Amino acid sequence: MSADSGAATVRPARAADYPAVVGLLEAARLPTAGLSPSLGDFLVAGVGDSLVGAVGLEVYGGAALLRSAVVAPEERGHGLGAVLLERLLQHARNRGVRDLYLLTTTAEGWFPRFGFARIGRETVPAALHASAEFKGACPDSAVAMHASLG
Repeated sequence: MSADSGAATVRPARAADYPAVVGLLEAARLPTAGLSPSLGDFLVAGVGDSLVGAVGLEVYGGAALLRSAVVAPEERGHGLGAVLLERLLQHARNRGVRDLYLLTTTAEGWFPRFGFARIGRETVPAALHASAEFKGACPDSAVAMHASLG
């Protein structure tokens, strides 16, 4: 499951990647609350020995929460975020996810190209409201979005 985006290689995350993923998220001022140290259902992008991107899922049956989509500032604008997200969408489909949700405060305009549309938070399944992101890691001002993968 390795793919190249220029010099970056995308692969499934490992538990050993946790400190680097947390570092990327903190540098981008994105929430780390609820992030599983195992990084199951996460993909990372690396250049040499450095991780420069990550994205993951929290799966709740047929629905999932997309979280922690981040690319290091020096790698932005080259399509790496799109590669990570496309690979994650395929991973979600392979896991049987039919509906993918996310919260964002900064990237509402970026996600529609991948099939996401803005929705009211009240339409998000109750199971996802138990996630750290819905319980306060993301502010109430964060926009909820949905994509159907079915």
